[in-house]
Amino acid sequence: MNRIFSIILFLVLVFPVHAAEPAPDEIARGATDKIVTLLKANKAEYNRDHQKLYAMVDEHVLPHFDFRAMSRTVLGRHWRAANEDQRARFIAEFRELLVRTYATALLKYNDEEIVYLPFRSSPDDRTATVRSEVRRKDGAPPIAMQYSFYRTDNVWKVYDVTIEGASLVSTYQTTFAARVQKEGLDALIASLARDNKAAATGKTASNGGKAGGTP
Repeated sequence: MNRIFSIILFLVLVFPVHAAEPAPDEIARGATDKIVTLLKANKAEYNRDHQKLYAMVDEHVLPHFDFRAMSRTVLGRHWRAANEDQRARFIAEFRELLVRTYATALLKYNDEEIVYLPFRSSPDDRTATVRSEVRRKDGAPPIAMQYSFYRTDNVWKVYDVTIEGASLVSTYQTTFAARVQKEGLDALIASLARDNKAAATGKTASNGGKAGGTP
C-alpha cells in the first residue's frame, strides 16, 4: 500500500458531521464510531454498489474539509495564475477524486484500533492539531497520524493530514505540480474529470490512475 493510500485509509475514519460544531478532538473521536458502524453494517452493500459508498463518504467525511484551501495549497503558484473558472473546476474534480479514493480505502478497513493522544487547546486558538495512532493487528509499530485544523467563523475545518511525516497536501502538490508544468492546468483538470467519470461508470481510468493517489 503506497503512502497516500495509507493516509486515505485511516483519514476516512475520523471526520463525522455534527449538528453543532465540536472541538477538533471531539470531531476526530466521534467519527470513528460513526464511520465504522456504517461500514460494518453495510460493507457488503457498499462492495456491490460503490455509488452508495461514495454517497456515505460525501455525507459523513468531506463536509469538514476546506477544499478551496487545500486546492490553493496543492496548486501553489499555479493557483495564483489560474482564473476563477479553472479554480472552481479543479476544486470540484479534486473533491471527487478524494471521494472515490476514500471509498476504495474504506473497503480495505480491517477493524484497526485508533487511539487519540492528549489534546490541548484554548478558546482563542485559530489552529489546532489532533494526534493519533493507528494500531495494527499484525503487531507492527503504530502509524502516527496528525490532523491539521483551522477555525473560520467559529467552524473548524481540516486543511491537511500527515501520516508518519508525510503530508497529504504536500504529496498531491508534488504529483500535480509536475503534471501542470508539463501539460498545463486545463489538461490536469480534464484528466481528473475523465478519471472521475470513468470510476463512476466502472471503466478503466484514462491515465492509469496517475492523477489520483498513486504518484
